Amino acid sequence: MVGFGVLGTVEVRVGDQVLSAGHARQQCVLAALLVDAGRLVTTDQLAERVWGERQPQRARAALHSYVSRLRRIVARAGDTAVERHGGGYVLRVDAAAVDLHRFRDLNTRARAADDAHAVALYDEALALWRGEPLGAVESAWADELRAGLRHERLVAETERNDRALRQGRHEHLLTELTARAAEYPLDERLAAQLILALYRSGRAAEALDAYQRVRRQVVEELGIDPGEPLQRLYQRILARDTTLTVPRRPEAVAPAVTRAARQLPPTVRHLIGRDDELAYLDARLETLKDGSGCGSGSALVITITGGGGVGKTTLAQSWARRVGEHFPDGQLHLDLRGFGPGESPLPAAEALHGLLDSLGVGPDRLPAATDDRTALLRSLTENRRLLVVLDNAHDTAQVRPLLPGGGECLVLVTSRRQLPGLIVHHQAQHLALDTLAPQAARDLVVGRLSETRAAADPQALDDLVAHCGGLPLALAIVAARVLTNPAMPLRSLLDELRDQHTGLQALSVDEGPDSDLVATFSWSYRALTPPAARMFRLLALHPGPDIVLPAVASLAAETCAAARALLEELADASLLQRSGTDRYRLHDLLRAYAGTRLTADEPAAPRRAAELRLLDHYLHTARAADRLLDEHRDPIAVLPPRPGTHIAAPTTHDEAVAWFTAEHAALVAAVSQAADAGCNDHAWRLAWTLTTHLQRRGSWDEWRHIQRTALHAALQVGQHDALAHSRHGLALACAWTGRYDEARALLDQAMESYALTADRAGQAHTQRALSWVSQKQGRHPEALTHAVATLRHYTAAGFLPGRASALNVIGWCQSLLGRHRQARTACRRAVELFQQVGNRTGQAYSWDSLAHAHLGLGEHGDAITCYRNALNLFRALDDRHQQAETLVGLGEALCSVGDHAQGHASYRDALHLLEELGHQDADRVRDRLLAADDHH
Repeated sequence: MVGFGVLGTVEVRVGDQVLSAGHARQQCVLAALLVDAGRLVTTDQLAERVWGERQPQRARAALHSYVSRLRRIVARAGDTAVERHGGGYVLRVDAAAVDLHRFRDLNTRARAADDAHAVALYDEALALWRGEPLGAVESAWADELRAGLRHERLVAETERNDRALRQGRHEHLLTELTARAAEYPLDERLAAQLILALYRSGRAAEALDAYQRVRRQVVEELGIDPGEPLQRLYQRILARDTTLTVPRRPEAVAPAVTRAARQLPPTVRHLIGRDDELAYLDARLETLKDGSGCGSGSALVITITGGGGVGKTTLAQSWARRVGEHFPDGQLHLDLRGFGPGESPLPAAEALHGLLDSLGVGPDRLPAATDDRTALLRSLTENRRLLVVLDNAHDTAQVRPLLPGGGECLVLVTSRRQLPGLIVHHQAQHLALDTLAPQAARDLVVGRLSETRAAADPQALDDLVAHCGGLPLALAIVAARVLTNPAMPLRSLLDELRDQHTGLQALSVDEGPDSDLVATFSWSYRALTPPAARMFRLLALHPGPDIVLPAVASLAAETCAAARALLEELADASLLQRSGTDRYRLHDLLRAYAGTRLTADEPAAPRRAAELRLLDHYLHTARAADRLLDEHRDPIAVLPPRPGTHIAAPTTHDEAVAWFTAEHAALVAAVSQAADAGCNDHAWRLAWTLTTHLQRRGSWDEWRHIQRTALHAALQVGQHDALAHSRHGLALACAWTGRYDEARALLDQAMESYALTADRAGQAHTQRALSWVSQKQGRHPEALTHAVATLRHYTAAGFLPGRASALNVIGWCQSLLGRHRQARTACRRAVELFQQVGNRTGQAYSWDSLAHAHLGLGEHGDAITCYRNALNLFRALDDRHQQAETLVGLGEALCSVGDHAQGHASYRDALHLLEELGHQDADRVRDRLLAADDHH
């Protein structure tokens, strides 16, 4: 048995042997390490603890010598060592082997235990004290630590005394209380404990004398009267208050019930979509029945948590009714009113009154004090098999006094909060309830309608179900609206729900607040702290399905740490779901409710400022990420972000790809949001930053949509650079979706706008795009003309990556015209220039073009090598469309040299990518693959 002590002399024990820890200075070093066992104590901290301000000249050398000796001592204690780390030392030791840490752990456990167990734990903790802490160690740090430890001991003793007095152990405490009260004559809590113990021991006169002594001391030394609690105790003793007498032992109170209570309320006949949850609860019941799920005297507690309207109560009550027969001593139900219309949560004393009444305890035998009621409840349930449903709990503190004591009892607790305290201190099992899966949601609605009604407009029915997002209360209200309005077409109800101003009001029936979705949401909202409530309503401004921490911090102009704390409060209240590290998800109906609170509770000016900070976050972060996707793309000018905005700029290409992928939906929606809000500069600039991402992702239809929005915003701005960039961006998106004539017209307009601003690089970009459109339209000589013009503009602009790009386009056009030798020369030079400037995007395209030239010259081996170089780069860039195009060329080259197996594999990989992208070229590749298979 190994042990280390500081609650007395500083010592090291191995079995029955106490090892010498050296002289006082060395003991101080050991104590300093033991106090922070497992944590780094720097050399400076050690010196300060040993010598304070009067450190010797060779303090570090002395410390090194002390530690070396201590290493040899603690090495005899088994798995213990003093390790050197950086600028200090760490004592590696099991915390339970150090009396100080064991003392603190026992106190923590005692505070979470019932009275009987708590007294035992406190006594065990106090028994660890062997005398004056730190023994003979002398230093300013040691003196300060001693004082703190004495206070910790006093707190533990007074807490133990309170628990022991409730257990009727007053006579056992009298000797110790008398000594401690003399040692701390001004401590009114100790005085009250001594006075109560004397009174309960039949020594009322001595109790009154003790009060007068304390009163005189307090008046003389502090100049004030004793506090109200001590004065009230004195008055109650004078009045012979019978409630001050010894509390009756709960074990002595026999239950008066003759018939078990059956209090479970009626619920739904058929519970839909909760098979997995019911199986989970069934499995927990089995652990209770075979005794493996809980310890002696501990009820099995299961928490069911989730947002308002998700069906927690329905699940709890339905399952409770299913398994009620396993609890012959009763099934109790109590609404704790944690969240509701204008009511405060049910106080513990009142809740205990209800439970005890259900167990047959009449008013004449009901204890007055809450703790005594809890003790009686646990006593009465000790040997019973009870099922207790505590519905709608506000927090852990409300539930803990209501837990029965019997190991064969089961408690179901439902709450909108997560209740981690029950998990930590009572080993509660946790079931987080989510919304219903789409098919289950549809089954819930259809199951309540007639077949004719459900089949009248299946698409409208599906849209109604989808609008409810799997929220059972919303689905039930929709079904009720349909049933009670047989003449209303489903499409009319759908239109009502979709109305952005009144849609949520449609999700209510006139049967009280529990049938009103807005009221249900409002109970959770009203329970939030003001900062969290503001955060919740600001989330209505966020455009995406997932909410990421830096964006939210920008919304609220908070630090990321403060924003995370507020989001965690919302998640704990089930108004938000965690969906990853620093990512959260808001249910669509909750988002709509947040929008109503935003309009009602947030003034217009702060609301506008929050929206601008959010758009700044996305614009500046996307601009930084875009530069990592395409190293030499010309940046556009943007204004600095507003104060309070957080920029989550990636630092690598892979991080940029991951950020764009994760934020894709939010970014696309943010362009429309900016335009709708009149933030036109944000709209066209944000669309511009998404070009590379959307093109490589293959999201061409989305790209075209947001570029149309961007062009409309640019027209509102009316500046030539905005118009030029937006027309150029829309032209590219149109070209990628096969709208070549529209793309050409837009590019001609973009060229005019770039010319008006003397933007040679912009003109070059446009000429390059015109060359590409001409290629797609089969106008190869014209494409070469535009390519040559591209080279001229890039050269005039002094833009080396642009020159390389122009050479690649020229080479490609030459190859299309059958001039493969000229193409090979131009493309090789393009590869060299792109390698020189470190542009991977340009290298990938140029290798692909060079492969095409080699293929035209019959140089199949060189073509295969070039295609593979291009493919590796396109994969690294996550450009799926160009991977497919390159795979097609590689497949052709491989088949040309007789490697049909690898060639067909390349065709299949290309087809798979194009089918994923929904690209029209998939049919072309499919035909080529079929032809290749037939030929082979």
